[in-house]
Amino acid sequence: MLKEALESQNTVVFNTIAASVQVQVEPVGRWFEAFLKRRIRNVSASFQELEEEEELSEEEEDEELQLEEYPMLKTLDPKDWKNQDHYAVLGLAHMRYKATQKQIKAAHKAMVLKHHPDKRKAAGEQIVKGDNDYFTCITKAIEILSDPVKRRAFDSVDPTFDNMVPSKAEGKENFFEVFAPVFERNARWSTKKLIPNLGSMESSFEDVDNFYSFWYNFDSWREFSYLDEEEKEKAECRDERRWIEKQNRASRAQRKKEEMNRIRTLVDTAYSCDPRIKKFKEEEKARKESEKKAKAEAKKKEQEEKERARQAELEAARLAREKEEEEAKQAAQLAKKEKEAQKKAIKKERQKLRTTCKNCNYFVDNEAESVKMMEDVEKLCDRLELISLQNLNEVLASGNKEQSRTAIEKQVLEVNAQLQREREAEVKAQQAARSLEQTSGSTGGSKGWNEEDLQLLIKAVNLFPAGTNARWEVIANYMNLHSSSGIKRTAKDVINKAKTLQKLDPHQKDEVNKKAFEKFKKEHAAVPTTVDNAVPSERFDGSTGDSNSAPWTTEEQKLLEQALKTYPVSTPERWDKIAATVPGRTKKDCMKRYKELVEMIKAKKAAQEQVAAKSKK
Repeated sequence: MLKEALESQNTVVFNTIAASVQVQVEPVGRWFEAFLKRRIRNVSASFQELEEEEELSEEEEDEELQLEEYPMLKTLDPKDWKNQDHYAVLGLAHMRYKATQKQIKAAHKAMVLKHHPDKRKAAGEQIVKGDNDYFTCITKAIEILSDPVKRRAFDSVDPTFDNMVPSKAEGKENFFEVFAPVFERNARWSTKKLIPNLGSMESSFEDVDNFYSFWYNFDSWREFSYLDEEEKEKAECRDERRWIEKQNRASRAQRKKEEMNRIRTLVDTAYSCDPRIKKFKEEEKARKESEKKAKAEAKKKEQEEKERARQAELEAARLAREKEEEEAKQAAQLAKKEKEAQKKAIKKERQKLRTTCKNCNYFVDNEAESVKMMEDVEKLCDRLELISLQNLNEVLASGNKEQSRTAIEKQVLEVNAQLQREREAEVKAQQAARSLEQTSGSTGGSKGWNEEDLQLLIKAVNLFPAGTNARWEVIANYMNLHSSSGIKRTAKDVINKAKTLQKLDPHQKDEVNKKAFEKFKKEHAAVPTTVDNAVPSERFDGSTGDSNSAPWTTEEQKLLEQALKTYPVSTPERWDKIAATVPGRTKKDCMKRYKELVEMIKAKKAAQEQVAAKSKK
């Protein structure tokens, strides 16, 4: 820039300055390093100024580095170097893991200048020979802290680090004051450098969520190799070295697991005590409630809209229905009026016809023909329509006696012919119905049912009660198998006949049963006497007494079934024992009844199987 002119000086312009030209320059060598430093620091300075600034900062750091004398330094045992605080030995107890390598070297240099055995010996101090002198602890400290791997191992088990996790009672009272320093203290173990802060009560949900997501997925570099109980370098052979490595790995894994559990407990405790989480949950709950309320209101509104639309449709339908009813009512009234008018007109024409015929003495001369003509006139009044009556009255009014009589006779002949046609059609319909009835009777319909078939039907209905699968088909099949009439019955025929039997009064039912019983007696009375005189077989031995021909009651049937279950086939004298359990029944009665039940069950199964086979086809 130009210097500002003084008050006694004048500024004179001799010529215009040439326009500036921008030139692309690429720094190389040490100037490139200076360029990078200027760009990183966002400053504009020369390379020499940056160098001088660095040297000045290093000198200031050296001047600011203050070491703290460790009072227990001279009492340390070099053999117990694992339990010593290496930072305190070098006088860096106040800096610890924050100390740089330059500071550690400077501290070591200062400690060597002060505590080297040669220095102390020159000062007249008694020196312990060998590695038993405390100066060995200083050497061990610089060995550990100057190696990044060993230093990290020592930092992982820093004796001054507080592993305490606050309790829930402490966290609920002063959450931020209690947990903020704890998280800051544990953040040193993170492998990531960008660590989110705990924040404050005004932190947003995203910040809080990022904080807890970071700590729930915390990646720690802390490892516990410094606490290995055995050193593999001291092993005498390869197998012992492997065993030591295995033991060390197991102990490190266990301590690492305990460390991660401690971090997880810390995060869980903080999460449960965090007032912001409670606030966010309440806000989320309120939001969901509001959304639920809004949704319910929207649904209610939608339902109201649908209800209004439905009511409008109902109202429109009602109006349309009322309009249709009104139109139908008007049409009915109009039809009624027309019908009444037609009825009046017919009545008028009939009366006119009767009056005309009566005044002309029915167009005959004697009394007998007059009565016959009167009947024909009444027949015409009953059968003729309005137009025919009007035409007939016009003919009677315009014609003479003979023409009038001829017109009436002609109309009578037409009416008689129509009546004849109607009677013939009715007779044909009756004959067709009769022939159809006969055809259905010949195929097993309402006819062709004798007493045996009726009794078989009653037996089948009782044998296959309601609830049987394809009941009526099974009953029809049972009758077709056991009927002697040879007529094939269908399920429809059986249903119709069963309904007919149900409609019969008790006397008719008794009559049917009586006929069936008489037929049964007749058939059994015709059995040859040789059968009665025959010697009974061992199965039907009559030694148990006379048989009882009375029908089996329900109670006797139950006792027989229970006895059959109680005494299996292998029971000796089985039928004697069964007969003893059924009072009033002999051994022969029980065996006979059992045979009947077996045959009945077989017939029932056969009928059902046949129906099932037909249904499969």
